[in-house]
Amino acid sequence: MSKNERNTLSLWSLTALVVGAMIGAGIFSLPATFGQATGGLGAIIAWMIAGSGMLLLAFVFQSLAERKPDLNAGVFSYAKEGFGEYSGFISALGFWAGTCIGNVSYFILIKSTLGAFFPAFGEGNSFYAVVLSSVILWSFHILILRGIREAAYINTIATFAKIIPIILFIVVLSVAFSKDMFSLNFWGHQANEVNQDMSLITQVRSTMLVTVFVFLGIEGASIYSRYARRRKDVGIATVFGFLGVLCLLMLVTLLSYGVLPLNELGNLRQPSMAGVLESIVGRWGGVFISIGLIVSVLGAYLSWSLLASEIIYTAAQKNSMPRVFTKENKWAVPSSAVWLTNITVQFFLIISMFSSYAFQLALELTSAMTLIPYFFVAAYGLKLVLTRETYGTHTKGYYRNFVISLLATFYALLMIFAGGMKFLLLSAIIYAPGTILYIMAKREQKQRIFTAAERMIFFVILLSALAGLVGIFDGTISI
Repeated sequence: MSKNERNTLSLWSLTALVVGAMIGAGIFSLPATFGQATGGLGAIIAWMIAGSGMLLLAFVFQSLAERKPDLNAGVFSYAKEGFGEYSGFISALGFWAGTCIGNVSYFILIKSTLGAFFPAFGEGNSFYAVVLSSVILWSFHILILRGIREAAYINTIATFAKIIPIILFIVVLSVAFSKDMFSLNFWGHQANEVNQDMSLITQVRSTMLVTVFVFLGIEGASIYSRYARRRKDVGIATVFGFLGVLCLLMLVTLLSYGVLPLNELGNLRQPSMAGVLESIVGRWGGVFISIGLIVSVLGAYLSWSLLASEIIYTAAQKNSMPRVFTKENKWAVPSSAVWLTNITVQFFLIISMFSSYAFQLALELTSAMTLIPYFFVAAYGLKLVLTRETYGTHTKGYYRNFVISLLATFYALLMIFAGGMKFLLLSAIIYAPGTILYIMAKREQKQRIFTAAERMIFFVILLSALAGLVGIFDGTISI
């Protein structure tokens, strides 16, 4: 079998990459995360906003896959094509760094799960937890280096395996669901000391970064478009994967409000899905969900590691990253990019030991980092419509795509705003030093590093990074 044949992905494999990347740590943490933030009404509004916004973004990915089939590794290539070299780099760096931090959140949640049985692992960021996470990290590193197709095949199996406990959870909660309990939790005012005095708008806003996090991975099929057997499968896999995951997310969240009082729901240990099921069926339910979580998170980690390495590799091929990251091993895997990704994850794992709320910080920072690339994707879709590029004089699909891309762009901006200044400054702390890679790439090519506009953008990022560091040291930004 040739190298190209070995790395061809079917529609189902592409869909599994999307589903596998989205169903990970986030879905198992939803009951307590939403319970701390809002009641049933706020949750419904939050999912309506997130579901609509992300569906629009999925349609933009689908449209771009069809209109720009020559652009592979979508998140990076769309930003570069639409807004220039440095914007493309920022998009690639933001997606990659967000993925690395997201993988750290996966490890933290696995060890927090085990911490319920083995106290040495604590909340997932103790010394022993980091040691075991490091062993798993480098074991997966070896697996990924063996080949994209082999890793994707394992991910497909893991995707189906991890849906089983989620489906069981939904079935059991559907039977145990109490209308009276759901009514009691509906408004969220009596929830707990966190949200009892919060307005509905504030409650909904506090869930926004969480809803973004659980949808991360929607771009999976787009990034792997160069491996697709048929180009049209990319868009189909993106939409199918999104719709399936949205149904699961809403059911897990809303059914939980009909089982436990909101103050108990919000105070559950993560993974809170285990605590909800345990309250209904006993200890075995918590154990079962915990096992499912470990399978789920390991599968999602595999997907995200593949996505992160692929974006670095493609950016290097397009001269936005140093040439060393174009290196492939004999299994056609971008080995240098894989090494960089896993070394970075290891670094953030060590840093997590010094965070007071490591899982929540990693979850929200991952969302904030990834929203910038998502904004570029939506904005590029809007730019194509406004300039009529790929449309010509034809109007078929023009007005539909205009509305979709405009709303998707607005949604991405809304989510960035909802995340708050704290995470913009923390993101800048990563973007600023990360720009060194861009400078190295431009020097390799003996090209001008920045245009005048790009120099101004970098200056703003640098100032924001300095402000973020000052905030950390004086205590105004907590980590």
